[in-house]
Amino acid sequence: MQGINILPMALNCGIIGITNTGKTTLFNCISNTRAESSSFAFSTNKSNLGLVNVPDPRLESLAALIKPQKFTPATVEIVDIPGLTRGSSQGEGVGNQFLGDIRNTDALIHVLRCFDDDMLSHIDGTVDPVRDMETIDLELQVKDLESVEKKMEKLSKLAKIGEKDAKKGLEVLGVYKEHLESFQPVRTAAVDEVNKKYIEDLFLLTAKPVMYICNVDEASAVSGNQYVDDVRKSLEGQDAEILVIAAGLESDIAELEDTADRE
Repeated sequence: MQGINILPMALNCGIIGITNTGKTTLFNCISNTRAESSSFAFSTNKSNLGLVNVPDPRLESLAALIKPQKFTPATVEIVDIPGLTRGSSQGEGVGNQFLGDIRNTDALIHVLRCFDDDMLSHIDGTVDPVRDMETIDLELQVKDLESVEKKMEKLSKLAKIGEKDAKKGLEVLGVYKEHLESFQPVRTAAVDEVNKKYIEDLFLLTAKPVMYICNVDEASAVSGNQYVDDVRKSLEGQDAEILVIAAGLESDIAELEDTADRE
């Protein structure tokens, strides 16, 4: 048993959101690397990469039992993707070049600004997390619609020469196309698991599972605020995970060297 290595698979998560929402601050809270945050929109031209070890008492107990030669905890790769904006899917701002980074992730962490700060301007002038969420969702949906339509063009040519699977693919992609045109994400489309194979090669952005992070001020860390309430209301009926966190406070705590102090 001593020759066994415990090497869990890594999950890749992308942190997305409008610029100046606290994405990089959140990244610094949880990552083993630190990134520089800025109050200026589009102040960076690259995504930040980090790694998070996932604590798992079960894995530690298993390691104590079998005493492997190598013990590596499960990890989550974190990609802090620079802020997107309205029109990113069409090349506005600097967001378009980062859509590829989103495409390579397994899941998304969507950070929403749920705090007021006169010293930190909002790209749209006012704080409105629901509007920001809809802006990002629309940009991702537009890009996915382009991908779906391109594949439909290819399958259409195959269907004309009698390719049966192409005809089925067109039917399924048509469902996704109509869903996206109704401003809905791919992940909520009414498509059977077996038929999802027709989009596997597209790595669609809105097919990925999403956790929404409501980034609040320190005073709202426990009970939230009106912004958080608005987000919850807008996501009613969806299988959406929402987490309220004061990223600035958590980032300060993460910088403490003593584990007991952090606890």
